[in-house]
Amino acid sequence: MLIDIIAGARPNFMKIAPIIRALQVRQEAGSKLSYRLIHTGQHYDASMSGAFFEQLGIPEPDVNLEVGSGTQAEQAAGIMTRYESLLLEAPGALCLVVGDVTSTMACAITAQKLRIPVAHVEAGIRSGDWSMPEEINRMVTDSITNWFFTTSEWAGGNLRKSGVEEERIFFVGNTMIDTLMANMPRFSPPDFWERYKLKPSQYFVVTLHRPANVDSAGDFAEMLQAIGRNTRGLPVVFPVHPRTAKTLRDMMDLPENFILAEPQPYLQFNYLVKHAKAVITDSGGITEETTVMGVPCLTLRNNTERPETVEQGTNELVGTDPAALAPALERLFTGDWKQGGIPPLWDGKTGERIVTNLEKLLCG
Repeated sequence: MLIDIIAGARPNFMKIAPIIRALQVRQEAGSKLSYRLIHTGQHYDASMSGAFFEQLGIPEPDVNLEVGSGTQAEQAAGIMTRYESLLLEAPGALCLVVGDVTSTMACAITAQKLRIPVAHVEAGIRSGDWSMPEEINRMVTDSITNWFFTTSEWAGGNLRKSGVEEERIFFVGNTMIDTLMANMPRFSPPDFWERYKLKPSQYFVVTLHRPANVDSAGDFAEMLQAIGRNTRGLPVVFPVHPRTAKTLRDMMDLPENFILAEPQPYLQFNYLVKHAKAVITDSGGITEETTVMGVPCLTLRNNTERPETVEQGTNELVGTDPAALAPALERLFTGDWKQGGIPPLWDGKTGERIVTNLEKLLCG
């Protein structure tokens, strides 16, 4: 029973690692399940892709579709064409996709058109914001998925509302948290830690990459200035996403307390997050990690597909108005930030639960 595991972008790698580990353990015990790791090449530079494979112990891909850069439509078309060629030559028994990137949607469509069933890990999450490419990817993928593995009861509820039968939904938890818990003892400081004399709880981490925040140089500069003004002179470590770097090149002045860095490998980035006073971000996945590590998180978005990080965790939606940062950071500095807790089944055992269900579904 050959399972194609699809990975295409940085968030995917953290989500597939626990599934691969669980499959390897079951194979050693005589399981009939096997897997073929397919890297679509959606993220193709070492800092956004290669280092993650090495640090997380993910084996070299069996297939690299090497789609490379391009518009979303160009990437989707390239992935679909190349994955279709592979499936026509050597079909699998299941296409397992994770998350909500272009690779997720493109491979799910391709597999279904060749009558290969699809399982979606992290199914059912919704922001309700159709301006986000990821939201379209989620909706399309879930509309053609056979089996749904969810991170929360809320995600399962979204699927039920859309008409998905209960027997196709499996609440298993969050593989991102499996990876986080497995690697936390291995976190290590980035090479610039000593250079900038960073100290635990005495700096901020910022990550921004969503089009609404970074594509307009004027709006982006206003947001960065608001962060700089309201972090009380503490260092602000800003690992710059390639998309964000394009806009930064057109900007002249950055706040003096900003430290620009390259995208960080997994172990170094999460060391920064774990020891930060707070994280300011527009990423969804980082809000999950800060929730488990108990780090305050300010999300510069008006909505989230992960409401459990707000309702149960340490995250708060600040919005995209720079003026909203000042009162939020004031509450942080005065100690008026919620403690938060860890959502159900975010316990480091999600990969095992997924593979257990796959054995039942595929092997009877």
